[in-house]
Amino acid sequence: MTSPQSIIILILLVTVAMFLWGRWRHDMIALGALLACVLCGVIDPAIAFNGFGHPAVITVACVLVLSAGLQRSGAVDVLARFAMPKKSGLMLSLAALVGIGALLSGFMNNVGALALLMPVALQVANRLEVPPGRVLMPLAFGTILGGMTTLIGTPPNLIVSGFRAQQGNSAGFAMFDFTPVGLAVALTGCVFVVLAWRFVPARKQAGTEGFETGAYLTEARVTEKSKIADMRLYDIEKEFDDSGAQIVGLIRNNVKINAPSGGRVIRGGDILVLEAEVDSLGTILSTLGLELEESKTVEKPAKPDSENVKTESRAASSKNSPELKSADSKVVEAKTTEKSAESKSSESKSQNAEDIVLMELVVRPESNLQGRSATNIMLRSRYSLNLLAVSRDGGRSKSRLRNFRMQAGDLLLLQGTSESVLEFASDYGCVPLAKRELKIPDKKQAALAGIIMFFAVAGAAFGLLPAAISFALGVLASMIFKTVPPRSVYSSIDWPVIVLLAALIPVAGAMEATGTAELIASVLMKYVAQGNAIVALGMVLVITMFLSDLMNNAATAAVMCPIAIGTAMALGVSADSFLMAVAIGASCAFLTPIGHQNNTLILGPGGFKFGDYWRLGLPLEILVVVVALPLLTVYWPL
Repeated sequence: MTSPQSIIILILLVTVAMFLWGRWRHDMIALGALLACVLCGVIDPAIAFNGFGHPAVITVACVLVLSAGLQRSGAVDVLARFAMPKKSGLMLSLAALVGIGALLSGFMNNVGALALLMPVALQVANRLEVPPGRVLMPLAFGTILGGMTTLIGTPPNLIVSGFRAQQGNSAGFAMFDFTPVGLAVALTGCVFVVLAWRFVPARKQAGTEGFETGAYLTEARVTEKSKIADMRLYDIEKEFDDSGAQIVGLIRNNVKINAPSGGRVIRGGDILVLEAEVDSLGTILSTLGLELEESKTVEKPAKPDSENVKTESRAASSKNSPELKSADSKVVEAKTTEKSAESKSSESKSQNAEDIVLMELVVRPESNLQGRSATNIMLRSRYSLNLLAVSRDGGRSKSRLRNFRMQAGDLLLLQGTSESVLEFASDYGCVPLAKRELKIPDKKQAALAGIIMFFAVAGAAFGLLPAAISFALGVLASMIFKTVPPRSVYSSIDWPVIVLLAALIPVAGAMEATGTAELIASVLMKYVAQGNAIVALGMVLVITMFLSDLMNNAATAAVMCPIAIGTAMALGVSADSFLMAVAIGASCAFLTPIGHQNNTLILGPGGFKFGDYWRLGLPLEILVVVVALPLLTVYWPL
């Protein structure tokens, strides 16, 4: 073993360990591995960042933009609305959902496909009165399976194609080269998850129905002698730190203000709308000198459709109320920042809203909410929204909600106008789960988005243009025709995935250039496969599946491709079947919620725990190996 080989094996082991540890983001770890290779002299600094110009990286970015065009235009909503059976049993509904999800995932980002179909899945679960997880998990697995059927279905396929091109096959794999094996595996897997839905644990939804903790929404009047009279709202909220209560509204002169700003001064006679636990409510009232105006328990909604909460009609308005004008004037004088002025404007909009809803949202894996709290993002002042509850792993947070730092898979219960909730969901990458009306901004735009995607796929499929060029032209067309607004193009790209791919491609190239991949492959051949090509092929498939369950599937493909090629060279057989085994294995992450973004996305809405996935996922992965292994040898002979 040479010195460069020792160095790169050490870096690779540390990188995989960091991926499994999960403390840092995947793109940070990949960038660290790249820089470590440069500093150790394994990679020439002049080519360190060539990965950002790799065709696979460009194609992934372009596909994400085109997928955003299909989502924004409403084209996928139209397909889901017309393809879903209106009145059917669970089996037929599941088959339709999983089938649509798998079909969409073959031509667009599978996370986006799942996000679009999740509200439909929850409606189906509610209509059929089954635990939502028993619909969500088959749907999530179906969208993952669908991605393995085409070149653009999932990033690992593009990575595998890129490695093939580097082996002297300049064209790489074509658009539908993955279809013969991938489609058979996807169809078999989809049928299995539909028939085996009972394998999914019947967990209670960690949504609105999961927030039964005895919390009350209570109206409490501030008396003239109250301790909090003439205090600002953010000072009053500090008094609630130990009790776990929060102020979610203010009523002054019969005008209700939802999500009042922290700078507002509370006067005697004001009514505070409080959310508090039963045990702490009495202490709060007596300590702060409040009188109970009226109270009602926050009842569990029977159905998602009944989550609308109507505010009382108020006879007076802020314009006609001299007292409110006076109070607001004093508050404005005390405000010296642009933030406060923005807060007042936001309150005015809330004040005029007649329809207040409770809506569930799930935090997507790529959301920029991760690690941030409601206070950090100024949820009230910017959106006039109240964060009423947060669910993680099926349980409600006991900490102060305004300081609760969110993670992927968390379920949020927000209160506000439906427009404000959906605006917030769009800005921060959350998926609204409550029932919402289908809104198609422009039917022509939906048709244009579909046509652009069709020609981009056709250009790559028929070899008219390289895939990266064909999809880049599609992005340009999307910008020209504004199916994706030009200002939103770059926000549509999942940049951590792009950085991860661009950083690991040179590392994988160094593995091959230094002979490290061939060394690892020869060790595996000697001590595991013992020279048997079929056993070696199965071993590559199983190891890839195992790693994909624990770390990012794109990273798994980038690590395993050089090893697969080295294994094929050591055996003197074609590398194509081994690369295809990597593509299949990298797309089969069904055992954990961290193996794939779609698994993370259903964690909160399904009420799942970490160990719930293997019950359906393990037999599915065994089935994939049984189906894929013989097909690989038939369609890609050794």
